[in-house]
Amino acid sequence: MTGQVRTVDGRVAGRRGQATRQKLLDCLSEMLSSSPYRDVKVIDVARKAGTSPATFYQYFPDVEGAVLEIAEEVAKEGAGLTELVAGRSWVGKAGWTTSEQLVEGFLDFWRHNDAILRVIDLGAAEGDKRFYKIRMKILNSVTNSLTDSVKELQSKGKVDKDVSPAAMAGSLVAMLAAVASHQKGFTTWGVKQAELRPNLALLVHLGITGKKPTK
Repeated sequence: MTGQVRTVDGRVAGRRGQATRQKLLDCLSEMLSSSPYRDVKVIDVARKAGTSPATFYQYFPDVEGAVLEIAEEVAKEGAGLTELVAGRSWVGKAGWTTSEQLVEGFLDFWRHNDAILRVIDLGAAEGDKRFYKIRMKILNSVTNSLTDSVKELQSKGKVDKDVSPAAMAGSLVAMLAAVASHQKGFTTWGVKQAELRPNLALLVHLGITGKKPTK
């Protein structure tokens, strides 16, 4: 962790304090992978981190506050997903490569952060504006870039003017998020990852360009 870190009462945490705070977050992240979010208690996080509840409360007001910290860090990482689209070509073979890399990067990001993303989705679905904003921050990084891609293709006469760039981009990202959060479920339908990704990439390519990809 970089930058200045403060305790709940406003004091600047030293190097040791920052390390303790990060360990608490790391332990909480690990626990979210195996326990329902609301079942995680401060005492359990502190015990796993080898410290006390009092130390936990020096850095976070409660478990939810710590979860939001983790969620914000994931949102910052998610902002990098825009690089999978921004400035990329959607023409010819390059367009198929862009589709493949977007799908691969999106699914990998979701699988790597599966536990906290499930918590974010739950909070957003329940109407918690804090989690909703974080979720939109992650999805907007791709949605905005895809919107720009459609607009650029329209300006060159490669995509029908009747297509709404924002609607198309938003629909595709919603699809990617739904599929990404359900990756394990596809195996129950007999769908392998090796089959899922190219088919998802095909849908993305068709949505953005309106054409079958050139492979």
